[in-house]
Amino acid sequence: MDAPWWQRAVFYQIYPRSFASGRRRATGDLAGIEQHLDHLGWLGVDAVWLSPFYPSPMADFGYDVSDHRDVDPLFGDLDSFDRLLAACHGQNLKLLVDLVPNHTSDQHPWFRAARSSRDDPQRDWYVWRDGTPDTPPNNWVAAFTGGSAWTWDEATGQWYLHLFLPEQPDLNWANPEVVEAVHGVMRFWLDRGVDGFRIDVAHGIGKDPALPDDPAESAGMPHSALNDTTETHELLRGMRKLVDAYPGDRLILGEVFLLSTERVATYYGDGDELHLSFNFPPLFAPWDAGRWRHQIDDASRHIVDRYNAWPTWVLSNHDNVRHRTRYGGSEARARAAAFLLLGLAGSPVLYAGEELGLEDAAIPDDRRVDPGGRDGCRAPIPWGGAPDHGWGVDEAWLPWPPDADSRNVAALRDDPDSILHLYRRLLAARRSTTALQTGAFARLEPVERAAPGVVAWRRWDDAGAVVVAVNMGEDALVGVEGTVLVASDGVGEGEPFGGVLGGDRAVLIVPR
Repeated sequence: MDAPWWQRAVFYQIYPRSFASGRRRATGDLAGIEQHLDHLGWLGVDAVWLSPFYPSPMADFGYDVSDHRDVDPLFGDLDSFDRLLAACHGQNLKLLVDLVPNHTSDQHPWFRAARSSRDDPQRDWYVWRDGTPDTPPNNWVAAFTGGSAWTWDEATGQWYLHLFLPEQPDLNWANPEVVEAVHGVMRFWLDRGVDGFRIDVAHGIGKDPALPDDPAESAGMPHSALNDTTETHELLRGMRKLVDAYPGDRLILGEVFLLSTERVATYYGDGDELHLSFNFPPLFAPWDAGRWRHQIDDASRHIVDRYNAWPTWVLSNHDNVRHRTRYGGSEARARAAAFLLLGLAGSPVLYAGEELGLEDAAIPDDRRVDPGGRDGCRAPIPWGGAPDHGWGVDEAWLPWPPDADSRNVAALRDDPDSILHLYRRLLAARRSTTALQTGAFARLEPVERAAPGVVAWRRWDDAGAVVVAVNMGEDALVGVEGTVLVASDGVGEGEPFGGVLGGDRAVLIVPR
């Protein structure tokens, strides 16, 4: 129990536009989140990560920030944020806010000034390069558009860099004034009492000063998934030092979108960079036991063994197709996957709606709004079975997810056999079993090749041990004896484990 809170915690990501409306509007807001914190308390999570709520033109739905120190009127105001923060702390929930340090909106006062003249004092706050209008400075590709990561500014005759949309110019972190400005933003929210930050594109803030072309074998890949420079690590150490100076174990959790766990691990540094880093390769792993064993071993080898660091586990988020949809739409698989998320060694990050077994919404062409095509996973959370699903409007900002009439919080809460109650039982087991929080970890090999589809592991500490087994294949023999604490289908809980685990089924066992 001496471990920091973030090693024991289960994080819950809220995308504010889609969680709940407290003002009977088509778009969610901070008041709606506050009004539904009882759901999080009942469920049993420990911390909330709040996606951006800052003023923004919404070219990238909030990740194009035009003011880092305020709340967009769409979501409320600073008073509503303060009420939400106080309500979270009143329910013993930590609150992380999104920090977007790689870029701003092109409507941000910093960029408006920088764009006004080559001689403006803030010109060097962004990345500009000379050239001709028909030849970008290098071959970097922008995310979302698939075109160049450079836009020609006709008024001042230079190119500016944007790893994402042209409306999201990249900040120049080689300029100490930029470092201090973003540190000032961090202090603003830390002084208000937030418990830390999820850092967007944490690996992207440092750039190789030579801005070299990306290799030919990476042709077409966004540079945001390739940027991996020594400059970034020193900048993260500065952020870590700032956060560590505050009381209460404040946290920085970084989005490191590099599809190599070995490279992700470097962003923990020598315990002086990120406290936690998202490790995304498992998010893209299919429902295949061999692939999952490989991902688990990679996290153990690179993050735990090499850096003595603490992994994260995530199956869904606001940028990717929900895992139930990725795994073929099977609720049985979605139930079994919860044991991966909540049973492996590390900090789980649960995306709002996973506990309902939601799939991506079908989005008609005329309702698509996101430049990256991520609308389906951002469908609004249905709170009830009425046509407005608890939002107070006929139509929310995006279509509802499938089966919202029956797959909603109220209906699933009334059904003790639902996936929602499964998540609650798993979270309760995690809270009451220290081995599941911070205990040691060892992956178990399949029993004499009789269970190639089974992924299993043991967690233990001085208080006891548990075994988790997830079967991604056919019925299989699992060489563990003990009592079933939680089963993905609820069958046999509190009874001796029979030794055979059905396909797409998972169990948490207290071994003999």
